[in-house]
Amino acid sequence: MRGFFYFILISLFSSLYGLDLPTRYIADDSSLRRALLDTWFTEAPERVLSRPYSYYRLPSGDRIQVRAEAGRDEFMTILARELNGDYPGWAQGSWILTRRRDTGEVSRIRVFLRSDPQAYVQFRPLDKDRSAMDVVLYDAYVVRSLPLPYSIERLMVLPVEEAFSVAGNKFPRRYFDPNPAAYRDMRTMINKVQQALPLLNYRDDGAIDENGRYVFIETLEPQSGELGLNCSGFAKWVIDGILRPYTGTTLSIPPLKTAFGERGSSFTKAYEAIYDLFFGLDWGRHLASIAGTVLRTPDSGNIEEIEVHTAPFASRIERTRGEITIRSYPEYQLDIGFQSEGIHALLYTLAIDEPGNLYIATISREMANTQRLRQYFHLAILLPHFTETGEFQVTVFESAAETSFADFKTRYPGLFINLLRVPVEARFEPFQDNLP
Repeated sequence: MRGFFYFILISLFSSLYGLDLPTRYIADDSSLRRALLDTWFTEAPERVLSRPYSYYRLPSGDRIQVRAEAGRDEFMTILARELNGDYPGWAQGSWILTRRRDTGEVSRIRVFLRSDPQAYVQFRPLDKDRSAMDVVLYDAYVVRSLPLPYSIERLMVLPVEEAFSVAGNKFPRRYFDPNPAAYRDMRTMINKVQQALPLLNYRDDGAIDENGRYVFIETLEPQSGELGLNCSGFAKWVIDGILRPYTGTTLSIPPLKTAFGERGSSFTKAYEAIYDLFFGLDWGRHLASIAGTVLRTPDSGNIEEIEVHTAPFASRIERTRGEITIRSYPEYQLDIGFQSEGIHALLYTLAIDEPGNLYIATISREMANTQRLRQYFHLAILLPHFTETGEFQVTVFESAAETSFADFKTRYPGLFINLLRVPVEARFEPFQDNLP
């Protein structure tokens, strides 16, 4: 009877959370690891590497493939959980022991709590009696070198949940337990934007005004010929679509072009009219502020509420020509945001901590041949979410098109991205009355 109720419980969570289970319900494999200790875990490297694949079934019914894979200096013993008939090595519950090929010394243990190769917990030997725990999300460390009172040898056979219990609230379990149902409205909105995109065109300096006319942002003169939107006009189109069910209209353009908050300095003021330095920042802040005010409360429109100023990680992994380096990740830079190299991890943690927000991204760079003047030259709409089956995705809309996040996150190496929160509503009604 107890087994029956366990089956019902797991089935319920599987339907709610997609393919992955809540992490506390991952079947424990420590008894299998104890059985493999004297062979797969401690034998000489070349003996382990010569072993054929082996298959086991846990009492829970989970199937595990045990295999060894060699690298140049290290090799891995992989306890790979089954996922859709395959054993990729990063399916939820998979466990990997990495050792040196020359000495057999343990380098680390890696555990995958979600079916995501870029989200894992790692244990490294610290000294004879202690190990260090890392929590890595998309190359960013949300926990780095947390000491645990277990030797690495003990962790080789210890139930993973015991290690997490010792870590206590310093283990951020929430980053491995998303609830896909919390992103239903965002998935609905994404579908509605995608359906409308074929009716939109790109037009330099183009936007829709409060009267539903396609105009040029700079002059407010009506467009002729092929009507369209630039990156700023398209961002406004998205926010207009969110707000129209509540306001019944589209936003006026002139207020969006005014300065928002304290930014720049007495030095930059002389150049603002010449180079339009802060246009993108001001425009994005106004859009996010109005959305926060209309959809939440008047206080939700201030900079502290709409702008992302903190990240839950301070270091990240940098890969260059196969070499791995741990580097400090810059903190939020006033009015500038965060470095583009950490944007994937930042959006992942934001999706967990603040489900239901999209982000207006304003990208800036220092202008060439100037005295370190910075210009905000592009806006994009980023929607981090989890699919119905629990896969993390970031949908990118910019300049009247949907683009690839893989392209977006590598398009601006070394540049900074400022993120502005906007609540997502399923009642998305884009303005289409005047589309060609």
